[in-house]
Amino acid sequence: MATDGGIVGLRRHFPPDMSTPTPPHAGSGALGQRLHNARSLLPGLVIAGLVALSASWLSEHYHAPVMLFALLLGIAVNFLSQDARCRPGIDFASKTVLRLGVALLGMRITFGQVQSLGIGPLLLTAAAVALTILFGWLLARYTRLGEEFGVLTGGAVAICGASAALAIAAVLPKGPTHERDTVMTVVAVTTLSTIAMILYPLIAHAAGLDTHASGIFLGATIHDVAQVVGAGYSVSTEAGDTATIVKLFRVALLLPVVLLISLRFRGRAGGGEGGARTPLLPAFLVAFAVLVAVNSSGYVPPAVSGWLQAASGWCLVTAIAALGTKTSLGDLARVGWTPIAVMVGETLFVGLFVLAGLALLGIG
Repeated sequence: MATDGGIVGLRRHFPPDMSTPTPPHAGSGALGQRLHNARSLLPGLVIAGLVALSASWLSEHYHAPVMLFALLLGIAVNFLSQDARCRPGIDFASKTVLRLGVALLGMRITFGQVQSLGIGPLLLTAAAVALTILFGWLLARYTRLGEEFGVLTGGAVAICGASAALAIAAVLPKGPTHERDTVMTVVAVTTLSTIAMILYPLIAHAAGLDTHASGIFLGATIHDVAQVVGAGYSVSTEAGDTATIVKLFRVALLLPVVLLISLRFRGRAGGGEGGARTPLLPAFLVAFAVLVAVNSSGYVPPAVSGWLQAASGWCLVTAIAALGTKTSLGDLARVGWTPIAVMVGETLFVGLFVLAGLALLGIG
C-alpha cells in the first residue's frame, strides 16, 4: 500500500510526459487535421469515381446518356451511403465536386459564339428560358408540389438539363425532399432529352423548317448538350453548328438564372450548408463567369480548354453518381406521377413557344 501511495504521490507531482506522440488527427497541428480530413473523404470519393467510370463505359458502349447510367448505378449501391466510412466522401462529391463541375462549364462558352446568333434568336431563346421557368413555377404551385420544385424542374428543362438541375439545387433550400427531388429531376429530364433527340428533328422537318431554323429550334428546346449535338448533326452540319451555339447560349444563361434564384430563396431556413444563409453570389457562379471571360479572351490553348471541359464533365458525372448513392428507389417510388407530368408540361411548353416564336420572327 505504501508503494502504491508513493506512486500516486509521484503522479501528482510529476504529470505524464505531454510530449508523448499522438495520432496526427488528434494533434493540434493544422496539417495533421487536414490530412485526417482528406483520408476520411477517400473511401466515398473512390466509390463515386468508380460508379462514374462504370457509367462512362456503359454510355460509350451502349450510346445512352452517361448521367442516367451514373444515377442508376449510384442508386444500385445506395447502401454504401449509410456506411460511416463512405458518407463523408459521398457528401463531398455531391456538393463540392458538383460546384466545381458547374464552374468549369464556363470553358464551353465564348462571347463570340453568342454574338454570332443575331438578336432575334437570342431574344427568343432568352424569353423561352424565362417563361419556361415561370410556367414550371406556376404549374408546381397549382399541383401543390411547391415553388422550389417548380423552379428546379423549370430551370432544368429551360437551360441545360441535368447540369442546370444540379446548379439550381445547390442554391435552393435544403428541405427533407431536396435530394430526392433533385435525383428525380435529373432522371426525368435526361429521359425527356433522349426522347426529344429522336423526335424533334422529325418535328422540325414536319414543320417545314430550313436547316438554320431547325438548328435554332433544336438548340433552344432539347434539354441536355449532348442530345442537342446529336439531334443537330443528324439534320445537317449547319443545323448542328447552329444548335450547338444556341444551346451554349442557354448554358450561359445559367449564371443570371441561378443568381436570381439564389436571391429569391436567400435567407430561408436550410438555404445553405448547415442552415446558413446562401451567399448573395455563390463562389461557383463567380468562377463560371470568370472562366467564360477567360475562354473568350482567346489566350487559352485549345488543349487546355478541352482538358478543362472534360474535367467539368467528369466532375458532374461523379457528383451525379454520389447523389444516386444517397437515393433509394423507395423514395423515388413515393413521388408519384404528378412531378413527371409537370416536367412533361414544361417540355411541351418550351417546344411550342419556340416554334411559335420562329414563325412570328419569320425564321425558317
